[in-house]
Amino acid sequence: MGTIVLRLSKEKQDLVIQEFKQGQTKSPPYARFAAKVPGCVITIYNSGKVMFQGTEAETIASRFGTATPTKSKEPLVSTLPNDFAEWSVAGSDEVGKGDFFGPLVVVASFVDRKQIALLRELGVRDSKHLNDTEIRKIARDLHAVIPYTYRILHNPEYNQMQRTMTQGKMTALMHNDVLQRLLDKLETKPEAILIDQFAEKTVYYKHLSGVINPVRENVYFSTKAEQLHVAVAASSIIARAIFLKEMDKLSETTGVVIPKGAGAKVDQVAASLILRYGADKLRDWTKAHFANTKKAQQLAAKRNRP
Repeated sequence: MGTIVLRLSKEKQDLVIQEFKQGQTKSPPYARFAAKVPGCVITIYNSGKVMFQGTEAETIASRFGTATPTKSKEPLVSTLPNDFAEWSVAGSDEVGKGDFFGPLVVVASFVDRKQIALLRELGVRDSKHLNDTEIRKIARDLHAVIPYTYRILHNPEYNQMQRTMTQGKMTALMHNDVLQRLLDKLETKPEAILIDQFAEKTVYYKHLSGVINPVRENVYFSTKAEQLHVAVAASSIIARAIFLKEMDKLSETTGVVIPKGAGAKVDQVAASLILRYGADKLRDWTKAHFANTKKAQQLAAKRNRP
């Protein structure tokens, strides 16, 4: 069972309440809201802290923010060397973890220190500050400039894996996979590896407990890693471009423009697809364990009433 604690603004707390009000339960002392949904118990405390507990804690919490790392016996490597931004680094990042529709995509890229200035000239930076058109353009440029590896976990495989493991474990396995394949094809050994942190280091390697020789040497973990080295920023951009291409394919397949995220608009589109293709088909296009599945089914049932 995982536990994620976020400190959220009043506005984001209200979004959590709106999202999970159907599962509301009696609030414990010093809390303004509590809810129980499949795989997770959510509690909003008066202090502003929001606790997510359960097998789906990582997945659900990731929709609202990033957890501040907690102390553990093996501390997170979160303080990078002063000149780290100028090192030759292999960096990895993922896209699609909080999106109901579409796959989970993980990319690892290697940027030699001699290429850093070029990537900055190409506009590589935190992908959150780029629109989709810019993402696609920069990704095309990067394809010809740096080595990278990627993995796409399509929804049918994702849903199958989710029966026996958390999204966090899936993500860790994918990061290790793309990093291992990237290292195998490089002629130049990176000075370091930087993973955009989505779990504590101890938890990350616990997820990899069944993997033979996971990537461990010179591995750093940091939140907001896109801002700390262009290798992670490049991986994020490439991953986002791949994700957008997959969403385009999904829109063409369904005949509907598929929205990103996991909000109310997503529920509406999912409900329309259930009515058109059936609930079983929806699983082929979505992360079925998200709360959106139940909401879409309820909306579809209401629309289908005489």
